[in-house]
Amino acid sequence: MRVLGVSSSRRVFAGIPRTSKAMATSLESRRGKVAWGMPALCGTNIDAAPRRPNPLSYAGDMATATVDRKSGTRHGVLSNFALKQTMAVTGIIFVGFVAVHLFGNLKVYSGADAFNHYAAWLREVGYPFVPKQSVLWALRIVLAGSLLLHVGAAITLWVRGRASRGRHRRRLRGYHPRAAAFMLPGGLLILVFVLVHISDLTLGGPLASDSFRHPDPGMHAYANLVASFSRPGMALFYALVMVVIGLHIEHGWRTLLQDLGATGRRFRQVWAAIGGLLALAIVAGNALIPLLVLAGVIR
Repeated sequence: MRVLGVSSSRRVFAGIPRTSKAMATSLESRRGKVAWGMPALCGTNIDAAPRRPNPLSYAGDMATATVDRKSGTRHGVLSNFALKQTMAVTGIIFVGFVAVHLFGNLKVYSGADAFNHYAAWLREVGYPFVPKQSVLWALRIVLAGSLLLHVGAAITLWVRGRASRGRHRRRLRGYHPRAAAFMLPGGLLILVFVLVHISDLTLGGPLASDSFRHPDPGMHAYANLVASFSRPGMALFYALVMVVIGLHIEHGWRTLLQDLGATGRRFRQVWAAIGGLLALAIVAGNALIPLLVLAGVIR
């Protein structure tokens, strides 16, 4: 806070919000007092008073300095702004992947040949310009890196939020951000699902069905999917996680504009509607597949 000028009747403050200016004006009416709880200066030149550095001046930096309360040392860490931007960008990557993956999964309704052809195309896309599975592995690396960044940023923000509340926390009556509070446990459940999905339908690990077959060189993606979802526990688990993914995308899609700085009300409303439709399509398209296999419609 810097004082631009001092007169007998009024002081002008720069960089203070309107509500703060009103508070400062009312407080400075008391002779010998200065706003913001500073002690009486009793004629001391206010410009000569020592100033503390304004922490808000570093708000736009990608890295900020924090002070350790015990040692008083400063540590350079990623700011909350940088972490939220990281989650926004990696979230866009995941939404795009899930949307494209949905169109591929819909091939299962066209039969075994169409679905196996789609699985084979994923392994050969870009060939002969690049070796087989190169594009597939590049996508896997990008998704794995995005997953680590997304989860790491989310956990860091959650830990900082819990620490900033202090020992004596106050709850606001009538305010229950259930959607926001569900994001972290829902995200951890999605992380578990990714590991289960890789073991079940990609690597043929311990969680795969007994009849799982690797490409030899024919594709058996359709048979592996039907065999896996014929197990009631696995089918219900997949369907449940699809609902969680839909809720995660819907809430993340709405808050994405806030993290990126968009404030237009109409644009935000349209954006939220698009996110809701996208989440609904992902849930309906993906969750029905294990349920229809379990019901014997897809076999």
